[in-house]
Amino acid sequence: MTRHIFMQELRELNQHVIRMGSLLEQSMNDVIVALERLDADLANQIIKRDDAIDELEHQIEKECIAIIAKQQPLASDLRKVTSIMKIVTDIERIADHCADISEYIILLSQQSDGVAPKNLKEMVNTMKGMVIETIDSFVEVDLEKANQVIAKDDIVDNYFASISDELTQIMLEKKEAIPASVSYLMIIKYLERMADHATNIAEWIEYIITGKMIE
Repeated sequence: MTRHIFMQELRELNQHVIRMGSLLEQSMNDVIVALERLDADLANQIIKRDDAIDELEHQIEKECIAIIAKQQPLASDLRKVTSIMKIVTDIERIADHCADISEYIILLSQQSDGVAPKNLKEMVNTMKGMVIETIDSFVEVDLEKANQVIAKDDIVDNYFASISDELTQIMLEKKEAIPASVSYLMIIKYLERMADHATNIAEWIEYIITGKMIE
């Protein structure tokens, strides 16, 4: 009976993580649209949604602690529960960065001299793909997908470097474009961090599946 209760609680925990991932995916989709259109209203909606994701994180953390305290899970189950606590922290950080980017989208909507840098859309889409694949790999317990996410982190880093160089050159050539270029620099920095958090999640999923911690 105790094992049956534990498995039910673990299934509920999984569903809450998936729900958190679904909200995050919605925010990322909205970020892509808001960034392309410089839509301040949509950006404000993303910022407001961050509260719901924060609440889910706190709920999941409480559930994890309760499971550990009440059920005294076996080593493999304990590994999963503790890893979920780490995973939801990274999901929450990615959602925070969606809100951070939204603040700069609002700024950009008021700045007339900025032009979106080349490859920004590709960088956003690569990062989004990484996050979605991490959620999928968690749901499917898919080690191969987790490893694919880890491999893509270098691609996002390369986009960050090339776009940074481009924006620096723009600022040197056009002083009036400096405010908007700084906003885009901050946006790509947040995108790079989001990819790092997706990589962290993938590494925790690998730990859940294999029991091996990546150094």
